[in-house]
Amino acid sequence: MNAGSIAARAAEIVSGDRAKTHGDMVGTHRQIAALWNAYLGHRIKVYAQLDARDAALMMALLKVARAGAGSHNVDDYVDLAGYAACAGEIAERMLAVPK
Repeated sequence: MNAGSIAARAAEIVSGDRAKTHGDMVGTHRQIAALWNAYLGHRIKVYAQLDARDAALMMALLKVARAGAGSHNVDDYVDLAGYAACAGEIAERMLAVPK
C-alpha cells in the first residue's frame, strides 16, 4: 500500500459507522482515559488527569510501538493514521465544548 492508500483506508475506518460498534469517539476515549487514570493513579504521582485526546494519542503511540516491533503489518500504519485523526477530531470537539 502507498501512503495515499493507507490514509484513505484510515479515513474509511474513522468516517464509517464505528460509533455503532464502539460508541462515540470522545466518550470511548474518555472511558479509556478514566481506566488508565485509575490504573496509573496509585503507581505514579499524577499532576493532571488524562483526557480523551491523551487516550487517542497514547493509542497512536501503541501503534508506533507495534509498527517498530515484529514483522511488517500495514494495519499498524492504518490504525496509527486513524488514531491520529481521532485525536485531532477529539481535540476540536473538546475545544468546542465549554468546560
